[in-house]
Amino acid sequence: MESIDTELAARIRQDIILGAYEGGERLSEAQLCETHNVSRTPVRLALRLLEREGVIRRGEGRGYLVQSPTVDDILQAVEVRGHLESLAARLMAQNPDRSRHLPDMARAIETIEDSIRKLEHLGELDDAVIWQAQGANKVFHSAILTACGNEYVGYTCKQISHLPMLAVGSMVFDRSVGDTPDQLERGLFRLRLGNAQHQVIHEAIEKGDPVRAEGMMREHSHTMIEYIQTFEKRDDNLTVADLVAYSGTDPAPSAFMENHAPE
Repeated sequence: MESIDTELAARIRQDIILGAYEGGERLSEAQLCETHNVSRTPVRLALRLLEREGVIRRGEGRGYLVQSPTVDDILQAVEVRGHLESLAARLMAQNPDRSRHLPDMARAIETIEDSIRKLEHLGELDDAVIWQAQGANKVFHSAILTACGNEYVGYTCKQISHLPMLAVGSMVFDRSVGDTPDQLERGLFRLRLGNAQHQVIHEAIEKGDPVRAEGMMREHSHTMIEYIQTFEKRDDNLTVADLVAYSGTDPAPSAFMENHAPE
């Protein structure tokens, strides 16, 4: 169970990312205490945590100012995580103990395949099926971070996991793919492509081929950047709150959008 200050930090972070506060706005401890019905101690602890994350910064004198992340910030963080996951894939392929993690990865790949078959049968997007695929995607990526043998890789990924699209196993969706059967099929194609990349990564790690494992993971991770850039081309005013709606494991997980591709 999360501590009160950690849970409170998550709530405040979500409000900041979703635009409840303006960039540069001063956060009032007294107001936060009243809004969340808590004492000053957990509020202060939560604010210190958010300061370490870079979501807020100390203002002149006392108090904190909101430092809302931008779309460019998300792009930079996604790029960093892509490099970290690529490194993790290479290290796992070199790890003599890798074999015990491979069955979990194989089951995750099959679960995503099962989700694709279900969506094909339904002919439409279904939240429960998407959650199934996303859960499997998280298992796949988490296994690599765990089995790479370098704890700092997973630790560093965790430090940016609070940002939209940065949680392990995040998937991207686009509501427009459900408008027509052709658009839905394009979304399913991208999901199949992503899972095919999973298969190549799995096989490279199993065979102990670090170069191929790293290269395919780099290509796989870059998909997230391509999607964000696609969304930017569609909408000149794309916001971080919009990006939250495009991923299912972020601060507001209730928003599901289609055009899914495992990252």
